[in-house]
Amino acid sequence: MSLSVRPGEMVSLLGPNGCGKSTLLRMIAGLDQPTSGDLRLGNQPITAPSAERGLMFQDPNLFPWLTVRRNIQAGLVARGVLREHRHEAEEFLRLVGLEAFADVYPHQLSGGMAQRAALARALVNRPAVLLLDEPLGALDQFTRMRMQDEVVRLWQTRGTTMVLVTHDIDEAIYMSDRIALMTPRPGRIDRLIDITMPRPRQRTSPQFLELRTAILEMLNFAGGAKDGSA
Repeated sequence: MSLSVRPGEMVSLLGPNGCGKSTLLRMIAGLDQPTSGDLRLGNQPITAPSAERGLMFQDPNLFPWLTVRRNIQAGLVARGVLREHRHEAEEFLRLVGLEAFADVYPHQLSGGMAQRAALARALVNRPAVLLLDEPLGALDQFTRMRMQDEVVRLWQTRGTTMVLVTHDIDEAIYMSDRIALMTPRPGRIDRLIDITMPRPRQRTSPQFLELRTAILEMLNFAGGAKDGSA
């Protein structure tokens, strides 16, 4: 398996359950090690977790005993740099639209608000790469679409490289610069698809729907790796 992600790019790993999307993401995070080959961030091998690689899961994993503000600050506290970077935590609180909820606790938040807090917590550490493991999968469709816009907006604002795991074709097309289409057992990247549609993208545009249909057909393809564009 070979995949290179360019700085500032958003790449989706798209495929059915069990194809190794989350395993690959965990290896990029440094939580698991490959049995062969290697992974690198720039020229440095990835051998362990690092603040350079943020990770966001489907569950927000907010600390229930901390307020929203304190949750966003948690990574800065752990690194001992809160004093120098407190203003950045406040900036991300504003960017995700949670200023009015800064002093409430996670159980008082909706699912979408909790994910926004988790996104701010991941980004405040300014990782070189943000890894997103189906972070919107547990949300209802309307909240999910709003959060897709939120992630894209923050990605465009901050320029953070992002790798997104999803099994939602529409989500991958809407958010990504490129899609790595994965096949199951053995999990591998079957092809890379360049998404050239301008942003903001329209989910009902002919080009969007045409690509969606093409990817559905590709998911039934078991041949060798190919490159595609749209």
